[in-house]
Amino acid sequence: MAETHKSEHTPASSPDVEEDMSIGRYIATRIPTLVPPMNKAPNPFKAVTLLNRQQWLFFSVAFIGWTWDAFDFFTVSLTTTQLAKTFNTSVTDITWGITLVLMLRSVGAIIFGIASDRWGRKWPFVVNQLLFVALELGAGFSQTYKQFLACRALFGIAMGGLFGNVAATALEDCPSEARGIISGLLQQGYAFGYLLATAFARGLVDTTSHGWRPLYWFAACPPVLIIAFRLCLPETETFRRRQAAREEARGGVAASFISEGKVALKRHWLLLIYLVLLMAGFNFMSHGSQDLYPTMLETQFNFSKNAVTVTQVVANLGALTGGTLCGWASQIFGRRFSIIVISIVGGALLYPYTFVTSHNVIAAAFFEQFMVQGAWGVIPIHLMELSPGPIRTFVVGTSYQLGNLVSSASSTIESTIGERFPLPATKESAHRYDYGKVICIFMGCVYAYTIIVTFIGPERLGRNFDAEHDADLAVVAAHRGMERDSDPEKATTKQVE
Repeated sequence: MAETHKSEHTPASSPDVEEDMSIGRYIATRIPTLVPPMNKAPNPFKAVTLLNRQQWLFFSVAFIGWTWDAFDFFTVSLTTTQLAKTFNTSVTDITWGITLVLMLRSVGAIIFGIASDRWGRKWPFVVNQLLFVALELGAGFSQTYKQFLACRALFGIAMGGLFGNVAATALEDCPSEARGIISGLLQQGYAFGYLLATAFARGLVDTTSHGWRPLYWFAACPPVLIIAFRLCLPETETFRRRQAAREEARGGVAASFISEGKVALKRHWLLLIYLVLLMAGFNFMSHGSQDLYPTMLETQFNFSKNAVTVTQVVANLGALTGGTLCGWASQIFGRRFSIIVISIVGGALLYPYTFVTSHNVIAAAFFEQFMVQGAWGVIPIHLMELSPGPIRTFVVGTSYQLGNLVSSASSTIESTIGERFPLPATKESAHRYDYGKVICIFMGCVYAYTIIVTFIGPERLGRNFDAEHDADLAVVAAHRGMERDSDPEKATTKQVE
């Protein structure tokens, strides 16, 4: 589950785990490697000044792209009632548009991940954004339910291809000391996208004779600007160096990429499985704490729609703050230690988050989402540091989206279990359930699972992303050297030289 090399930035308290290490020895290293390295890290404001102009531009285009991915995803959840009315179907049928997106994201992660690792971060990103434009317009002009579902299904493929790419674009060239806070800032693009979608839905949905359609038409416009932004930027320095190494290799770029991919998959298949399990826990954490929460506030706590909106906005502000600060803190305390501590505190906050029925629950919502997204803030850089270099974008995106697929039934699980805990009916709601109890129990299990999986996993804090520090490339190069020596003609030439 680990590299055999050691990055120059890797702290002594968190040594790499050798691939030939026995299971017993590996387990014995889990506690010692969890000790916080207490790295010296600049304060958050100074950390962001470590990036040069080009690195800031890479982060900016990645953040904007990730933000708009979230905006596009939430357009359906914010217009389910209007869509059901237009297409003369039920809200449950419309939510299939959300389910299809989640189901097909893994396909997009595989396709665009391989493309990004083979041809670079730039052009797959541009193609991805072009699909966003076309599919948002297609959804906005859909005349039938089947047309709408088809557009959203294809949208799932496009959305799935973005996370690995933006993580690589933002973090590959990022200075080591600033990786934690940049990771936290990047991940919060999703929370920011949700806030933007909520605001624009208020302004564009049902404010004209076109009903919900203006929100989708508008969503198709910003990607045009994002494409122009990305076209003005080159490939990342890290990818260009890796591509240069491939061009010098025997057989050319394509053959080198295939060889590297085979070696990486053969050496790290167990790590890939681990990352999917880790991301399943994280996606259960976000979906389990968020998806059914507005329903709980409205039907169980009798909050007005405005009160629900305010609570959600405050919770997202907590998410933005937590993701940024906790991502930065992981640079000091380590990735695994930070995730585990944040999860413990998040578990302790579950009771007020789900049982305080007054408007004071807003404070609990802020801090609970501070912890949930605080843990998430560590994830982009943690995945980047763990993933094999030759297929980094593919691994980051695919593990994230497969974890998303596993957790896509979170709200269904919670609502189904919630039906076992009915509450007395009121004038406002005939069917009421104790969703607070269910969310609390469900999230307690999720936090416990995430802590265990994080504890048993590896960590590569400060790993160098350069091709010359890549152990997989060293293996491929050594193999090529043996092939070269076994070639009689080249061996003779070598002797003559």
